Amino acid sequence: MAAPPLAEQLRPHSLEECVGQSHLIGSDKPLTRAVQQDRIPSMILWGPPGVGKTTLARAIAHDTKRAFYPLSAVAAGKNDMREVVEEAQKRRRLFMGQVIEREDDRGVVLFLDEIHRFNKAQQDFLLPFVEDGTLILIGATTENPSFEVNSALLSRVQVFTLKSLTEDELKIILGRGAGKLQVEIEAEAMDFLASYANGDARTALNVLENACQLYGGPLVTLESVKNTLQSKHLRYDKSGEEHYNTISAFIKSMRAGEVDAALYYLARMIDAGEDPLFIARRMVIFASEDVGMALPTALVVANEVFRAVETIGLPEAQINLAHGTVYLATAAKDRSAYEAYFEALDDVKAHGNLSIPMHLRNAPTKLMKELGYGQKEGDGAFLPEKLKKKRYYRPDK
Repeated sequence: MAAPPLAEQLRPHSLEECVGQSHLIGSDKPLTRAVQQDRIPSMILWGPPGVGKTTLARAIAHDTKRAFYPLSAVAAGKNDMREVVEEAQKRRRLFMGQVIEREDDRGVVLFLDEIHRFNKAQQDFLLPFVEDGTLILIGATTENPSFEVNSALLSRVQVFTLKSLTEDELKIILGRGAGKLQVEIEAEAMDFLASYANGDARTALNVLENACQLYGGPLVTLESVKNTLQSKHLRYDKSGEEHYNTISAFIKSMRAGEVDAALYYLARMIDAGEDPLFIARRMVIFASEDVGMALPTALVVANEVFRAVETIGLPEAQINLAHGTVYLATAAKDRSAYEAYFEALDDVKAHGNLSIPMHLRNAPTKLMKELGYGQKEGDGAFLPEKLKKKRYYRPDK
């Protein structure tokens, strides 16, 4: 049988071995305290790929000596969950309404990867077993659980947000990978891998493993890493100048209505491995900043493109991005709302808290009404006296 991937071989067994997520694990941090006190709540781990969601769930089960049952919401159904629930119930016995655990059995952790893929009925099935403590549910998701997990289940779990790993944290993990593979990593190659992985440990380890398999040798060089990634990554570093040049060309082409150029730069970014959500976010900003009041629904379309990219992912999401690019590039442009707001912001910073006209103030008490709060006086200006002649929004400018 083939050896498991390097990322799987290096998976930590305990919280103490985990790298990253220092806001959750470590001295006096919530997950560490929960394990030390053996009071593990059902929870959802929310964060980007490759940051340790599965690892943390396994480590929690290991450290508290609980059975670990992993399921993927993509493939699992009610029958799979029912089997886990029945197994959890077998591990407990009921007497006079009280739950008594055997000393040699600490209970069950059900790990549900991609929990956002479960429909409402599937999520509802888990509710009574989570509520009565039959099992501890640990769900993992890359999607905002506020939108993807129904409120009944969400109210019964704690949500912990995981962060992308830093480059220094990735270097620690890559060092462990090098030790496992019995190789050394050239300093420049280490820097490149830590940057390229964009906070994702699995990506970093996969590239390292592939470079070793393709090029062998006791030293992993920058050249071997880049060759492993193929030529497109040599000319597009996500943190380098080409990254900013290309997104700038994309935005300026849409602003000028040059739809062909915008599509070209979009294709170039996608082909080079740019994060599609980064592109979609810039399109949402563009819809308000540049299209603005000329076509207010552009923001709606851009948001739907972002949502589609978030839900579908590559490769299909490139079609959604192309659709949004053509729509925004060919739309009329009006920056008046954008310019008006920032002109007003300049005045806020320049003049501070100017006195608000009396007739605009809240008047919840009799005394305030007697002082003139909420009553129209003078010329009824809505801006403070010092700025009452200012006009920020000038759509016909």
